[in-house]
Amino acid sequence: MDLRRLRYFSILAEELNFTRAARRLYIAQPALSQQIKALERDIGAQLIHRSSGGCTLTAVGTVVAREADELLVHVAAAQERIRAAIGGRQGPLRLAYTRSARGSLVDAIVTEFRARNPDIDLVLQTGWTTHNITELLAGRLDAAFVRPPVDTPGIQCRHIAREELLLAVPADHLLARERRIARQRIAAEPVILWPRENGPGMHDRITQQLWPHGGPRIMREEPDDEQLLLTVAAGVGIAPVPEGRARALRIPGVRLRRLTAPVPTVDLVLAYHSRNASPVLEQLLDLIESMTDPAPA
Repeated sequence: MDLRRLRYFSILAEELNFTRAARRLYIAQPALSQQIKALERDIGAQLIHRSSGGCTLTAVGTVVAREADELLVHVAAAQERIRAAIGGRQGPLRLAYTRSARGSLVDAIVTEFRARNPDIDLVLQTGWTTHNITELLAGRLDAAFVRPPVDTPGIQCRHIAREELLLAVPADHLLARERRIARQRIAAEPVILWPRENGPGMHDRITQQLWPHGGPRIMREEPDDEQLLLTVAAGVGIAPVPEGRARALRIPGVRLRRLTAPVPTVDLVLAYHSRNASPVLEQLLDLIESMTDPAPA
């Protein structure tokens, strides 16, 4: 398939109008129509339904539009890396945090990377593990801090840290009087968690470790740890939270308690696409290796 035709079709799929699409592409409308017909011949299927008022995508056209958008993102990223290499520059590093791991070692890694590589444009964003993995697969990120396990084909992970999972309880709750809490004590307690789709692997690991004989009685779901802890402070229920994030937030009205053995834990890794050969990514991986301990068994 011709990349130029795919780009034309991508714009047309956004506009669903030949006149507006041609105007965005700075070409004549008949020329755009010819290129779309040529793309349909290349693919061997009709991509749009034409009408006097514009056009709509066929079922095949919807798939082609989605794939074209992802492919063009990859092409643009490759072009930028090539231009950077030609100019003797290092390309940007597009990196995402996971919401549950800001602070401590993660911030230290990013700060050290900036200090060692002042010429690299570090583009940062924040998202849940599922969102970050999707962005990696689409080529819109080079690397992302995520919570494993991650079993997505094509994604590799480098271990960063393992931290203890604490239990956040309201300050006036009976459990707040205990130094360590047994699992049977929380079996029937109302629980606050974030939506499983944000990070299925971590969600399942948490519930399996803390509620091994049955799922938690989830009373409410909150979008992030800060809102989760605020809901705990309001007395709605208890919540499991990674130690680093829980202590960094320091929400009044919340007490953090450890659980009895076996100590529940969650891991943090850096995820990246196995096909990403960026030398800038290699520098980040080398830095992580020098700043972290080997992955625990």
